[in-house]
This record gives sequence, C-alpha cells and structure tokens, in this order.
Amino acid sequence: MNKPITRLEVDYGPEQAAMQAYLREGERRAFALGNRGPIRFGTDGRIHPDILEAYWRCGFYVFEGVLGAEELADIEADIHAIQDRLPSERGSPVDAKGRPALAADCEAPVLFWSRPLGDPMGGTQAANGRHPVKMFEPRASEDAPKEIVYLILGTLQFSEAHLRLYGHPGLLAMAAAVNGDDFVPFNEAIFIKEPGRGASVAWHQDGVTHWESPDLDAGSHGFNFMAQLYGCTAANGVWVVPGSHRRGRADIRAMVAAAGTERLPEAVPIICRPGDVAITNRQTVHGSFANTSPDWRVTLNFGFHRRRSVLGVTGGGVHNAPAVYDEARIRERARVIGYAIDARRRRFPAETPHVYRPHAEAGETWRWDAAAKAGMKDYNLLDLSI
Repeated sequence: MNKPITRLEVDYGPEQAAMQAYLREGERRAFALGNRGPIRFGTDGRIHPDILEAYWRCGFYVFEGVLGAEELADIEADIHAIQDRLPSERGSPVDAKGRPALAADCEAPVLFWSRPLGDPMGGTQAANGRHPVKMFEPRASEDAPKEIVYLILGTLQFSEAHLRLYGHPGLLAMAAAVNGDDFVPFNEAIFIKEPGRGASVAWHQDGVTHWESPDLDAGSHGFNFMAQLYGCTAANGVWVVPGSHRRGRADIRAMVAAAGTERLPEAVPIICRPGDVAITNRQTVHGSFANTSPDWRVTLNFGFHRRRSVLGVTGGGVHNAPAVYDEARIRERARVIGYAIDARRRRFPAETPHVYRPHAEAGETWRWDAAAKAGMKDYNLLDLSI
C-alpha cells in the first residue's frame, strides 16, 4: 500500500514541527516491520505461520483488505445510527432530538466522555491507574462542544454489523491460532476519533491480573482486533512499542521521563486503510494522540483471551465488578460467538463459517433471532476482564 500523508490541522504551538517529524518517522519505521498483509492460511488450513511469527515478534499485525465495500457500508450505517442516538450531553436521558438516548436504560458502563482533544485517563487512577502519564492536550476550536463521546462499550447490542464482524471466519481463525481453539471473549467497543476533537488515550498496558504470575508470558492478557471503517494514520491511530508485550510490566513513567516527551521514540503507529483489521497484543505499551488531523478514525474493537487465562481467575475490576470467572460465566459470555457466527452466515452465505470448538463439542447451536437480540441488553456486564 502507498504510505498515507500525515496532516495536522490543529496547532501544536512550538511543538508543531517536532510532532510532524515524529509522525512521519513513525510511519517509516512502521512499514519496515514486515507485519502486514492479507489473512493467509498454511497447508494445514490454519493461519499461516509467517503471520504468527510477525505477530509474536512485534506485538501487532495488520490484516489488509479484510472487509469489503458491502460490509463497510453496513458498519457505517450502524455508526451513523449510534451517533444520532447519543445523549445530548453527559447524563442526559434523551438525544438531541428528544428521543430516549442510546444506553440510557443500561446498567453496564457504555459511554465514555472527554473534552475535545483531551486526555481523560492519563495521570489519573482510572482503570486501576494504568495510564500514569498525561498526554499533551492541544487546544480545540472555539466552536467545539464541551464534551464528546470517544468510547462506547457493549457495542454488539447496538450494532448488528459489529456482531457480524465479530463472527468473521478469518479473524476467529486467528483468535484460535493465538489463544487456542477454546478461546473465550473479552469485550467489545467502538472508538470514535472525530477530526479536531477526538480524545487521546494515554500510554498504557492492558491487563491487571497476571503480571506477577510465575506463568506470565507474552500472551497472558489476550489481544484486541481493531477493524477500521475509514482507515487510520499516524496522526489519529494507535501507536505501539514493538516487542513490549514480551517484557513484563513496563515503567511507562520512566519511559516518558527518559524520552523527555510523551512522544516515545521506539513507538510506531498502526497504519490502515478502510477495511483493514489490526490485531494488537494487550500487553504492548500502546496509546494514541489527540486527533488533530482532518481525518476521522472509527475503530471497532473486539478481543479474546486464552481460556486458561480466565477460568478460575478473579476479574481485574476494570470493565465490571470483580468476580471469579467459572465455567458457567464463560459459557454465558461466549454465547455471543455463536450468535455472531449465525448472524454472519445469514448476511454472507458464500463464506464458510468458523466452527467454535466449545460449542461444537457441547452440541450447542446458537441462533441469531429476535429473542437472542432482546437478550443482549447489558451483556457486557459479563465481560471477562483480566
């Protein structure tokens, strides 16, 4: 693919030239990693070993051209419908048209707000304090709203297109290759990076439960898929420190202090075109800058864990109340895999659906219908957060 031209439209002040140079150098190093290409399979029908080698080496991989125009149009329509139903302001039960707002009746956490171009998590104790350093916050335009929604959780209950994406056979094959055929869900989300307004996400590592375990390895806290509706650039995308997933818990505060800036010199951006899907190890040091570019980024996230990383473990309390994850909890949360596979089969009948081993071995058939859809409300209260 041709390298995108990174543009900045919001002024970084005296740091403008340095930021522009950082973005361009990051792009150059990102394309030199050798960790991108289409979904490919080996002679055994499983994900090609070259892909797995690059993923485990770098901590992320970009699958190119996963989603076609028809599926992207479905996703875009759902994104527009979701945005149209957002509350008129934080805490409002109604949207801008006076209708009941999205998630107004949900018990689970759904909507996360920020000042335009702000960093709502950095330097706070939110999410167990895993974002220790605040990112630079550029000044938004005078006509920007007081707050914006930058993150939506539990999104499979609001978007059937996201549910169908969740059941993509190639992506589920990658989940099985990384986490085993009995992989289990984590959570789902949509990140919205509006041009000139989108919030930053401070440098962090995901995962809170296994850092001190003697069995800790590079895959203990799972991964996230990140499907791109409009693509992403160095200016609006996620940045990753390659290989950091293999080094245990990082001292991010010390890393930023050594660099003298939050522009970590070893980090690279995830660069995608529309329809590309990145997989990112949750143990990587990663984050994103405020979207000072003129380009939208809309990312559909969905993650998976190893079953052995979850079963019998007490959740970390980031996405829901701490609880011990037993077989019943895992089975109930994994129903969305069955729903997603069936929903995708109906929309894309030419594809060969993924066979999820735990459902096949149990003889379970999950059907996506009106009753299943009604039962999805607040499903993310059961997220398997480690």
